[in-house]
Amino acid sequence: MPQLVTARYCRADGRTRRLYVPVVPVLLVLAPLVLLAVVGGLIACRVFGIRPGGALGGVGRLLCALPGARFEMQQGRTAVLIKVS
Repeated sequence: MPQLVTARYCRADGRTRRLYVPVVPVLLVLAPLVLLAVVGGLIACRVFGIRPGGALGGVGRLLCALPGARFEMQQGRTAVLIKVS
């Protein structure tokens, strides 16, 4: 499971901002919303005929693959970099 998400934002005027987000405290704060998301996912599995165990396994594999992922986007002189570690 990822431990830290780093977001870097380069503005058009050249200033750079960095934001470090620890994953575990954010998950603890958002735990009630995670519970609602799980219930919504179970309802969606029921509606679309997907096995909940298979969907849960897919989400687990996705979380295991996240560390080391990088997302970069640039438009004009503005750039955003998100790194999961």
